[in-house]
Amino acid sequence: MAALPKQARIIEVGPRDGLQNESQPISTADKVTLVNRLAQSGVPVIETGSFVSPKWVPQMADSAQVFANIERRQDVRYTALTPNLRGLESALAAGVDEVAVFAAASESFSQKNINCSIDESLERFAPVMDAAADAGVPVRGYVSCVMGCPYEGDIAPEAVRLVSQKLMDLGCYEVSLGDTIGVGTAGDVKRLLDVMLKSFDAGNLAMHCHDTYGQALTNIYAALEHGLSSFDSSIAGLGGCPYARGATGNVATEDVIYLLNGLGVQTGIDLGALVDIGHWISRTLNRRNNSRVGNAIGACGV
Repeated sequence: MAALPKQARIIEVGPRDGLQNESQPISTADKVTLVNRLAQSGVPVIETGSFVSPKWVPQMADSAQVFANIERRQDVRYTALTPNLRGLESALAAGVDEVAVFAAASESFSQKNINCSIDESLERFAPVMDAAADAGVPVRGYVSCVMGCPYEGDIAPEAVRLVSQKLMDLGCYEVSLGDTIGVGTAGDVKRLLDVMLKSFDAGNLAMHCHDTYGQALTNIYAALEHGLSSFDSSIAGLGGCPYARGATGNVATEDVIYLLNGLGVQTGIDLGALVDIGHWISRTLNRRNNSRVGNAIGACGV
């Protein structure tokens, strides 16, 4: 067995990817509290908001206010999704530390999600990348549907590699590989990364797993075996995908930290604090806590 990384970096996506599809109103104050508590728990990177049209993502309409009111820590990077130049300008005005752009490995998903082809989406990012570089702000790339698409079915690893290469060529320092509908298995991860690692260093790749089929932790372990050490996750398993029927939330941060702790992979994150945060945000949203670890620890009273 390949040696696992000694440390892993967690990118907490709950405040953006987790909350953006919630239909109920969520106060700016609660969003600020969520970000602050996650930062205090030791999470090093927090996807704090998204600068997109409120017409399309109304839940993120107050992202500038969230950024203005959080208690910033020097050891935490606060990031935002910026799909266009206007969004980037708003993000820069809000003082983001990093921005992200997104593309898909599936043409059908790209059309359904952002109403354009993959190549057209990448062309739109060029001015965003240039402006971010001028401002000295790093850019992270997302690729959706890397192991399966709700419209096309299986996705070839080569298709993922090509889109990832274009994002890297545009200037992204890292590409997060998203199993958007959660259909991937450890075998799929191996096949994908065997292709990806011929072109990229493991340090330039991250995994973004959904737990629709209960495979997220297994997939993360397979990625660790391939040398990856950056993982997106969401407190209490918040999130989903409105364009993928039946897709459940992101893998819960609590569950990922429990796995990594058991493997001796250091993160610097306080699991107990995460469990408390997961229960708090679940109560606040009046929804089920999707973290198995959080629910188990809560039930045991430890």
